[in-house]
Amino acid sequence: MDVLLGLQWGDEGKGKVVDVLAPQYDVVARFQGGPNAGHTLEFDGIKHVLHQIPSGIFRENITNIIGNGVVLDPVILKKEIEGLHKFNIAFKKNLFISKKATIIIPTHKLLDAAYEKSKGDKKIGSTLKGIGPTYQDKIGRVALRVGDILSPDFKEKYQGLVDKHKTILSFYDFDLSQLAELEATFFDAVEFFKTLNLVDSEYEVNTYLKEGQRVLAEGAQGSLLDIDFGSYPFVTSSTTMAPGACTGLGVAPSRIGEVYGIFKAYCTRVGSGPFPTELFDEDGEAMRKEGNEFGSTTGRPRRCGWIDLPALKYSIMINGVTQLFMMKADVLNIFEQIKVCTHYELPDGTMVDRLTYELDSVEVKPVYQTVPGWNQSLADISSYDGFPKELKDYVTMLEEALEVPIKLVSVGPDRKQTILR
Repeated sequence: MDVLLGLQWGDEGKGKVVDVLAPQYDVVARFQGGPNAGHTLEFDGIKHVLHQIPSGIFRENITNIIGNGVVLDPVILKKEIEGLHKFNIAFKKNLFISKKATIIIPTHKLLDAAYEKSKGDKKIGSTLKGIGPTYQDKIGRVALRVGDILSPDFKEKYQGLVDKHKTILSFYDFDLSQLAELEATFFDAVEFFKTLNLVDSEYEVNTYLKEGQRVLAEGAQGSLLDIDFGSYPFVTSSTTMAPGACTGLGVAPSRIGEVYGIFKAYCTRVGSGPFPTELFDEDGEAMRKEGNEFGSTTGRPRRCGWIDLPALKYSIMINGVTQLFMMKADVLNIFEQIKVCTHYELPDGTMVDRLTYELDSVEVKPVYQTVPGWNQSLADISSYDGFPKELKDYVTMLEEALEVPIKLVSVGPDRKQTILR
């Protein structure tokens, strides 16, 4: 089983890469996260955004599995599947959902909004999809799982959890007037859910591996948003690192082969939290505009900045990355000069090149190396040999600094604008 994940703060372009790599695999499986993910694919001039369904769904011969580590919103999943109807995708044949995946219920979203509102100016930047409260219930051992919807007493279990949530919401004096409408939509989606392939996915995945079929584990969010190793508390609620593929799918660590690490040729971040190389000038605005940097799930403008090598090295180390894929190189087309952060300067003048615990609580100053930009369009380039010298030099410099080969460079949003080395 190979693992594909983002090395920054999410939005690296994982959906596109899964779509490009998918023909090499028999199975694509999501192992964590939920509808806070937005994996964008573009082909045949059409843009598609997937939130919970694995990105192999557009390839008819690929089995797609939503693993136990995912938190699922039945309402959003129903809408996603309805959106696929126009492509004649046989989701009844090639989409499978773990009975052990945790369900997001309407009051999880209300709790998310209440918690975020209560933080005032210390908001973490939640997508308000109910992800955090759902993972809280999972760890608290009170959550509902996909298999529960098949139980004859599901509504009683549901009501028991809702009553717990209402007690908490009353503490925040939160308005519950929209709950009845949310519940009507939710139970309609639950009935639809029962018609899908609900399975013990850990057996499915391990059987595929035993039969010699190739499995690609698709991560969501990014490594720097990991609940343990990200910029806590400005993180997501799941394990976004490679080990999460084992616990999120029920696969032994010895089964992991390649670990594909995806990164942008620069950096972006949505929501709050540390971002050492963030740009607040015209370069940052130009980067946002050129890269169309607005969240595929929330629509929020993304914070933009130059590439951060200490952070990338950290993600590569923790994940055991074996191959790197560089995305959105074309966004840097507009710059005559490009900056690369090689170190951080601490308030006392000390220079470091690692993400220590203290970095989340102190202001650090990025130390940059400036390199020539290529300052030209990459739209008509179809091979690595066709790259301008400055782009080749940029790739080589990053490879040498990161000590992992860059095997793929994306020069545009379309499936065809992906250059394999």
